[in-house]
Amino acid sequence: MENFYVALFLAFLFFLGAVELGKSNKDRIVTSDVFSAFKNNYLLVYCLMMAGDWLQGPYVYYLYTQYGFNKGDIGRLFIAGFGSSMVFGTCVGSLADKYGRKRASITYCITYILSCMTKHSPEYKVLMVGRILGGIATSLLFSAFESWLVAEHFKRGFEAQWLSLTFSKAVFLGNGLVAILAGLGANLLADTLSLGPVSPFDAASCILAVGMAVIIYTWSENYGDSSEGKGLLTQFKAAASAISSDEKIALLGAIQSLFEGSMYTFVFLWTPALSPNDEDIPHGFIFATFMLSSMIGSSLASRLMARSSIRVESYMQVVFLVSAAMLFSPVVINIFMKSTGHRGGSMTPSSRLLLLAFCVFEICVGIFWPSVMKLRSQYVPEESRSTILNFFRIPVNVFVCVILYNVNAFPISGMFTMCAIFLVMAAVLQNRLMIATEKPRSSNWSSEAPADSEADPLNI
Repeated sequence: MENFYVALFLAFLFFLGAVELGKSNKDRIVTSDVFSAFKNNYLLVYCLMMAGDWLQGPYVYYLYTQYGFNKGDIGRLFIAGFGSSMVFGTCVGSLADKYGRKRASITYCITYILSCMTKHSPEYKVLMVGRILGGIATSLLFSAFESWLVAEHFKRGFEAQWLSLTFSKAVFLGNGLVAILAGLGANLLADTLSLGPVSPFDAASCILAVGMAVIIYTWSENYGDSSEGKGLLTQFKAAASAISSDEKIALLGAIQSLFEGSMYTFVFLWTPALSPNDEDIPHGFIFATFMLSSMIGSSLASRLMARSSIRVESYMQVVFLVSAAMLFSPVVINIFMKSTGHRGGSMTPSSRLLLLAFCVFEICVGIFWPSVMKLRSQYVPEESRSTILNFFRIPVNVFVCVILYNVNAFPISGMFTMCAIFLVMAAVLQNRLMIATEKPRSSNWSSEAPADSEADPLNI
């Protein structure tokens, strides 16, 4: 492996250390021992859940190829996963609000374990069932756990500002450090120990089982709107009404969809962008660098959100514009720097510059997650929280399905341009959200949140 990759990784590692060690008292929030115990319990569960998810990523495509499926077959499997999340996500979100977020979190573990078990079968239909189960589990992962946390946080009487600490650490650890360790662990099991591409899925099942045990024995139950006689259709109407009647919720959903749609498209595009002529690049090491960049972003967000003078609604406009510039950089770089690489060769100077831009984008991703979590905790009503969070994911899943189905129909520069436009639109909508928050609150805000929580800082 070239020294460039090692130097880049070490540079970002040093940067992360400088950001963390450079925090002053103004960048920290003083809490209680009781809250710290609550926060650490949630972080343990969240990290175990994310480890179960991250372990599967590096080898799922490779496993399908080992079973003899072609690119088209594999594409349909991925579409089934996103489609399942889109179709069933709102249902499971409503069920979580009605029957309990703890039960929904346990269901996530069981569903994902069953999905992992299907990977032992080379039968296409069985693998398709596994992708559908995985899509349902993903919907629960990104709604039930956050909904449980927010409700439990306020139920226990903790300050709204403290919620930012949990969000920031969850992203820093679960979406950063755990992702890096999971990638290395999957490589150790499948390649170093020669246990095969199914072994990471077995490891994920074991970790999810451990996390489920922690949930069962340490979490209490909480609900959204558990009123008797309210069916799923009624809950859907209530969630849709909340979105349509409150401009802030609608704007937040649109912003999230635009950013996540661009982010998931980037996941499919970064490899061909960095190796346009099939150059030999260390995918695992680059992925680890991306995750390290995301950790830097979450650490920066924690400093921003710890200062009451800085509003999340304000600085996120800059984050979206920087993200747009970074995803438009492939178009600009290709205009001024022609690729001179060849198959099996090393990364070209233009690709190295592009890698730096992609790392900056990942820093923006690290800032985005805890920030949007904080905004959701402020603006999304408690009684329909899980349902609304899954409503937000419907446009994302539709967009990703369309991209996957037509991935070969558009030039890569056109797709990056589209992502950049989406991110500029997100910045415009974020500005509108900032203006809207200066108006009096609507009646469908979460009743648990304090009246001045819109100015509370966030943390990653």
